[in-house]
Amino acid sequence: MKRVKVLGVPVDCMTEDEAVNCVELAMRRQRPCSILAVNPEKVLRAQREPALLEALRSAGLLIPDGIGVVFAVHLLHLGHMSRVPGSELMPALCEQAAKQGRAIFLFGASPEVNEEVGRILPERYPGLRIAGRQHGYLREGDMPVLIEAINSSRADILFVALGSPKQEYWIHRYLPHLKVKVCQGVGGTFDVIAGRVKRAPLLFRLMHLEWFYRLLSQPSRILRQTALPMFVYQVLKCKVTRKPDLRPALSVPPVSVSRDKSDPGSSSDHHGEKAA
Repeated sequence: MKRVKVLGVPVDCMTEDEAVNCVELAMRRQRPCSILAVNPEKVLRAQREPALLEALRSAGLLIPDGIGVVFAVHLLHLGHMSRVPGSELMPALCEQAAKQGRAIFLFGASPEVNEEVGRILPERYPGLRIAGRQHGYLREGDMPVLIEAINSSRADILFVALGSPKQEYWIHRYLPHLKVKVCQGVGGTFDVIAGRVKRAPLLFRLMHLEWFYRLLSQPSRILRQTALPMFVYQVLKCKVTRKPDLRPALSVPPVSVSRDKSDPGSSSDHHGEKAA
């Protein structure tokens, strides 16, 4: 799987089927694999926050969650990919886990939403085992107990719904202490599954306007959406200037959490943030 850089931020060239296949490969490995999503807003934030950029660089799999990232990769001729929404990858992994008798752990969201998701998923995917659950309203001092609970549950997949960038920081900090095979940051997907947040209608999704539907549904997101014009501006500027940092990165194992020690951007420092 080829990993490229968009505005200096890495993302993996893949389709949803390829992402699922990569997760299946990760299940056979000794080290846990982290899955994080990359979208235009996160790209711009990672430019400002070295800790977030480091968390993304260390991920085993970086899915192109935002259509803007997909367009940028195609426009800059960096590779081939299609959008892989985290809100669709999680159900795909649950369906696969149900068929193969694997267990999952749900961490994050409010107590009510977490409980609802724990009830809905086994009904939606018969055979899926919920090894454990924990809402996201924890203090930093509670983390050792949580890590022990996750490991004791013998879950194969951990879904972390703390929102961005909290979940990226949490996964980056605690993944080395986990015994799960796969850990995916899923943002607000628990709220979608629980019916608290409605996904865009199919027509909006087919037209790649899911972001616009969310803006119409939640006008308070307008400040966040200002990142989109800035992202487009930077991509077009790089298209003209052909900056070196937009050249394809070396291909990397998509399910490995180890970093290339020769990468000047890598660091052994860990950054964390309290879960909330």
